[in-house]
Amino acid sequence: MNGREIAVFAAQTADEKKGTDIVVYDLHGLTDITDYFVLVTAHSKAQIRAIAETIAQELKHRGLRRIGQEGNEMGQWLLLDYSDCVIHIFSSELREFYGLESLWGDAPKLDWRAEPVLAVAEA
Repeated sequence: MNGREIAVFAAQTADEKKGTDIVVYDLHGLTDITDYFVLVTAHSKAQIRAIAETIAQELKHRGLRRIGQEGNEMGQWLLLDYSDCVIHIFSSELREFYGLESLWGDAPKLDWRAEPVLAVAEA
């Protein structure tokens, strides 16, 4: 899977897990950090964990391993780093606090809902 496919899959998975305000930024040519940022709001620590674990497990089934994971001790934010795609799952309070939209808001948004659905791997 390439960065775009990872971003679309992460957005679709977060949507299935009832994440909200899902945005995928295409950062090609804007930064050397990554090609795509996925931003998701979750409404509880358990939901943040469920979204992150589902994305990580399904990508692992597809042979992809994250190169890093970060988060805060309060469980209100998780970052999954897949090199070409970085996924941020926030509580609404921390998403507002960090304001990544204000940093990257000029970047083109990928219409992930218009992309083909990338089905969850069969067990």
